[in-house]
Amino acid sequence: MGMHEAWTGADATALRLALGMSQREFAERTDISLSVVKKWASRGETVILPPEFGEMMNTHLDVRATPEQRAAYFAHRQSRTAILVPDGPELSIDPAAPHWDPGIWTADCNAVATELTRKDLMLDRRQVGRALLGVVVGANLLEPLERWLLRAGHATPDTTTASVPGAGLQEIDDLENAARIFREWDDQHGGGLRRMAVVGQLNEVNDLIKQSQPGELRRRLRGVQAHLAETAATMSWDSGYQALAQRYYVLAVRAAHAASDSAFAANALAGMARQLLCLGRASDALELVRLAQDHAARGATPTVHAMLRTREAWAYANLGRPSAFHRTWDRAGDDMAASTPDDDPHWIGYFDRAEFAGTIGGRLLEMAKHAPEFASEAAGQIAQAITLRRPERLRSSALDQLGIAEARLIEGEVEEACRLGEEALSTVEKTTSDRVLVKVREIYERTEQLVNVSAVAELRDRMCPLVGSTV
Repeated sequence: MGMHEAWTGADATALRLALGMSQREFAERTDISLSVVKKWASRGETVILPPEFGEMMNTHLDVRATPEQRAAYFAHRQSRTAILVPDGPELSIDPAAPHWDPGIWTADCNAVATELTRKDLMLDRRQVGRALLGVVVGANLLEPLERWLLRAGHATPDTTTASVPGAGLQEIDDLENAARIFREWDDQHGGGLRRMAVVGQLNEVNDLIKQSQPGELRRRLRGVQAHLAETAATMSWDSGYQALAQRYYVLAVRAAHAASDSAFAANALAGMARQLLCLGRASDALELVRLAQDHAARGATPTVHAMLRTREAWAYANLGRPSAFHRTWDRAGDDMAASTPDDDPHWIGYFDRAEFAGTIGGRLLEMAKHAPEFASEAAGQIAQAITLRRPERLRSSALDQLGIAEARLIEGEVEEACRLGEEALSTVEKTTSDRVLVKVREIYERTEQLVNVSAVAELRDRMCPLVGSTV
């Protein structure tokens, strides 16, 4: 047999999405009835395809799909194995197994970057699901990181002399602009195939740093390296490649330090914390945020401090500490009130009042799942985020809209929740974000007991193709 010992309905749906086909187009191309294709999408992993259909899927994947389509297929398929069931147990990782390779802290930053991007660009997407087992947590995560931060605070700045002529001012200007564009890609689209463009650009910057002259130009190239690494981390996480994402976050922290940008290093630590929050490791995340707050204490703007406090509040919410959550939320609000956007670095521009309200609303929504009295407050904050959200921020907009629909469900406003859910799906269908699809799955499962309500049944029918790619 070809690629799989057995194909599931979810695998077939992932292949269809990678090929860019509707259910009807896929049915016509494979000569399979449309009803069967729909059943595969709705039943996902619970359907094992007969061997003849499995062979047909192998042929389409191995022979007829382009390399880009195969990469997209494996991104869809493996992302399902990297996501926890919401409200479920923490990430199942043997605490004795995953450790940092010591070289990630002791080797030259550029050597770490080159090795990471080289392996990523050569990675077999059929094996990437195993990378989840490499996520480092607990003391294995925190102790080496804290030791490195202490050493880095006393390290000599990077002043390596160039061995060959380096990049010019115009080239570095162009690279900095490209890094900003890639960050906007992440805001708009999430991971997917665009991720590889970011990794490829990062690999080229690594080569330039080997040639670069010392001084200000070298510092700026390190800054580009940090920004691209942080974008690669976010995109990798959004594509379900959890261990890769964590290593890119580490690279971003190290490169930002080499660029003498402690605030951006703190931002990368906050990104790593957010990833762990979504993986159920709230205690580890809280420690990371505290390290980030210490690291950013000098020179960070009020907006950066507000972002860090919302991460701290998020951890308290996940730990079931509503009083600490509200106290930290209030302090974050004070920081936002003191914010002056004109003084902020460009990379924190995403953290505007819409993002602040959406982040807090999302945390209130998580608490409402266990204490429904928080649902109304959650809906109010998320509604504010929707009103303020910039239209190009598709992933955030989709999460906002799905969030307010879920809040209304918790409140018992079923008809209104379905109306909002239908509006949300119009935004969801414009983004490839894995995190968005997982949120769709949460609402699909929450509505399972309401299938006799016609509006709910219609909403679930529209969700079925999306749910099939996340099971």
